[in-house]
Amino acid sequence: MLLLQQMIVLFLLMGTGFLCYKLGIITDEVSKKLSAIVVNIANPALVLTGCMGESRIQGKQLLLIAAIIVLVYGALVALAMLVPRLLRVPLQSRGTYQVMTLFSNIGFMGFPVVAALYGNSALLYAALFTIPYNILIYTFGVSAMSKKEGAEREKKSWRDSFSLGRVLNVGVIACVVTIVIYLSGIQVPEFVRLTVTHLSNLTAPLSMMVIGASLATFRIGKLFSDGKLLLFSAVKLLVIPVAGMLLIRRFVDDPVICGVCMVVLATPVGSMTAMLAQQYDGDYEMASKGVALTTILSVATMPIVSMIVG
Repeated sequence: MLLLQQMIVLFLLMGTGFLCYKLGIITDEVSKKLSAIVVNIANPALVLTGCMGESRIQGKQLLLIAAIIVLVYGALVALAMLVPRLLRVPLQSRGTYQVMTLFSNIGFMGFPVVAALYGNSALLYAALFTIPYNILIYTFGVSAMSKKEGAEREKKSWRDSFSLGRVLNVGVIACVVTIVIYLSGIQVPEFVRLTVTHLSNLTAPLSMMVIGASLATFRIGKLFSDGKLLLFSAVKLLVIPVAGMLLIRRFVDDPVICGVCMVVLATPVGSMTAMLAQQYDGDYEMASKGVALTTILSVATMPIVSMIVG
């Protein structure tokens, strides 16, 4: 019930962004600026709040979540190679579907949900997922988007695009700082904690309004007319998270770790997918539709996944 309430809140925030775009309050330029605030300030601040609470996480639990992360991403990479073939996705869109399968909206949507359901201390677990996420998106993600079988074309390879500066972005740095502060037991001054907390509170409303504004650029009816994309959305939002969580729960009994894993697996396609498609000549229209459709559907599917896996 708590997850359903949280998804309704996020849906209403998306609706606010949708309405603001239609009324001209949010423009494409404003949306980009709001995204920059979320990505570079609010979301990193939300991550940092994970090390500022009084509750502590045992070292054994951190090792457990690290092992889970390795297995989860290993399985997702395998599924990213398999799912587009099973769905008989056209060759020109196969790389885009691979990236959509692997990368979810952990930051914009996952972090606010984790914080609301399990408290800011659980964000430390969620933060760990973003480190391999950022490495994979500039390696596997770029490589998949740059492939177009049966055609010759010039483009950047993942080796050309991969750089330490991109991987060590502000989000990953915030994750590393959070872990260092947490493990070292450094006491953060109260004024710093309050400042970071206030900035972190911007994450959910601004990120959902940006997503809502992006949805306003699509014809909603057109999104639901693509049968293959709908089938993919069912696999992405229901089959993968339910199957993944049923497997994880057989070996892990910590409710917070299981909850974080559920949120990570059940979130919709990450917006970074569309950005990669545009830059590396992937199927940009399909990536944008995938982000929009799975975001809308996730408002209903995340509570369903939660009810199924308990």
